[in-house]
Amino acid sequence: MSHSANTTKASPRLHYGWIVVLATFVTLLVSAGIRSMPSVLILPFEREFGWSRSAISSVISLGIFLYGAVGPFSAAILAKFGIRRVLVLSLLVLAASLALTPHMTRLWQFELLWGVVSGFATGMMANVLGVTVANRWFAERRGLVVGLLTASAATGQLLFLPLFARMTTGSGWHSAVYAAVGAIAVALVVVAVWMRNHPHDIGAAAYGAQEAAPPEPFRGSVFATPLLTLRSALTNRTFWLLAGTFFFCGFSTNGLIGTHLISFCGDHGITEVVAAGLLALMGMFDLIGTTMSGWLTDRFDARKLLFWYYGLRGLSLLFLPYAVDAGSTALLVFSVFYGLDWIATVPPTVKLAAQEFGKEKAGMVFGWVVVAHQIGASTAAYLAGMLRDTTGSYSSAFWIAGLICLLAAVMAIRIAKRQLPLQPAG
Repeated sequence: MSHSANTTKASPRLHYGWIVVLATFVTLLVSAGIRSMPSVLILPFEREFGWSRSAISSVISLGIFLYGAVGPFSAAILAKFGIRRVLVLSLLVLAASLALTPHMTRLWQFELLWGVVSGFATGMMANVLGVTVANRWFAERRGLVVGLLTASAATGQLLFLPLFARMTTGSGWHSAVYAAVGAIAVALVVVAVWMRNHPHDIGAAAYGAQEAAPPEPFRGSVFATPLLTLRSALTNRTFWLLAGTFFFCGFSTNGLIGTHLISFCGDHGITEVVAAGLLALMGMFDLIGTTMSGWLTDRFDARKLLFWYYGLRGLSLLFLPYAVDAGSTALLVFSVFYGLDWIATVPPTVKLAAQEFGKEKAGMVFGWVVVAHQIGASTAAYLAGMLRDTTGSYSSAFWIAGLICLLAAVMAIRIAKRQLPLQPAG
């Protein structure tokens, strides 16, 4: 701790909060890369183990659901036990689950390792972590920080998916899994060395604040407090609208595109490496789009931003079944356009939750909103696989997703407008 304090004094122009953001970015980047990996494994597992597309999708669906369900409780656990301690333990558990994967021979083992263990471990390193860091370390530029940390999911996809696809195609999926374990080890070192729990730990104020105030001690149970927060939020109309739009957000992003785009492309004669490259391209443009969304969220009406994000996403999904047959240019245009909007919805959703429920409850409330997101993603991951098995095509899944995104745009604009500014970080 003294080393961190000395570092801060030696370079006063760099607030230590940005170092925490960097460590968090790396953690979320690796976690997102691991969570996106099953989309590369669908076809190899289908060939090697003889498992059906819907059976593999059901495991991915469970992992996606648990990844979200952990969110509200992770906000409480982070507050009670500290960010660094929780992340170190989560990374160790995730590494163990991946290291055991090459030894599995049955579907239930895949379900345990990737559905349950990986779902819980990555859930501790989900969007709630970014919101917690932003609220603790920043009194100003929270929207930008949330945008940057949300974009780490896209960056993880950008870095890891093409690598995993090439390794899987060239030397088998085992090597890709072991490479993922190596990436977790790097993240573990970064967190252990540079992560700090709160500005007060190094005698600093939050970025943009004048006083170095101690953190509010966590009161209550890590299990009961999130449930009580949910009970209170359920009486609020804004919560239902945020949760509803985020359900549709999850359905149309990691549940559908993130899980099934590679398989969808394979149905149309596009190789896994090329399809993974398209997802990586989406990730690159989402890094731009989500970071810009954070900047816009600090300056404009978050409801109107969500209206445009969901509306444009819906139109792009309705276009996708035609784009794949229209040639490489049309598919490239879809990837760029959709990528800019991939998870740009997060910063305005976080802002609306904080304005409605206050800074102290924002993390747990947003955690429950993310639960809705992951239920939507889980539904799409399974439904799209089932529709592919029964109809021989993914087209109906994309049409459904496009239409519900248009509905989400209407819901977003109906959220009550709040004039109250965000409370400064304490």
